[in-house]
Amino acid sequence: MMKKLSLSLVFILGIGSFTGLRSQCDTIANLCAKHIISTFISDGQQYRSLLLNSEEYAEFHTTFFGETTYRIAACSGTSDGNLIFNIYDQERHLLFSNRDQRNAPYWDFKVKTTLETIIEAQLDVTRNAGSGCAVILIGFKQK
Repeated sequence: MMKKLSLSLVFILGIGSFTGLRSQCDTIANLCAKHIISTFISDGQQYRSLLLNSEEYAEFHTTFFGETTYRIAACSGTSDGNLIFNIYDQERHLLFSNRDQRNAPYWDFKVKTTLETIIEAQLDVTRNAGSGCAVILIGFKQK
C-alpha cells in the first residue's frame, strides 16, 4: 500500500514538473514570437528543447526553400541574447552563428537554392548560468 502511494506521488510530481516546464516554454515562445514581425509568416513550428546547462546542445533539422527570405528567431529566458544558435549545412559547414553578432535574437537571410540545414542551440554561459528552454521560431516572406 505504501509503495503504491509513493509511486503515485512520484507520478503526480513528475506531471507537475512537466506542466511547469511546458508553461515556461510557452512563455518563452510567446516572447520570441515578437521577432517574427508582420512581414514574415511563421512556418507554424516551434522548435523547443530543455537545456539543463551550457554544455548541452539542442539540434533541429529543417529545410529552407530556394529563392525565399527567412527569419530565424532564437530565445531562452525572458530577455534577448541568452541563446547561441548556429546554422550548418548537411556536411556541418557553418553557415551562420549569432555568437558573431553578440547573440542577436534573430537573423534574416535569403537562400538561392533549397538547402537542408541543422540548427544548433546552446545556452550562453556568460548570460544564463542555469537551465532553460530553448525556442527557435522560423518565419518566411511570402513571394
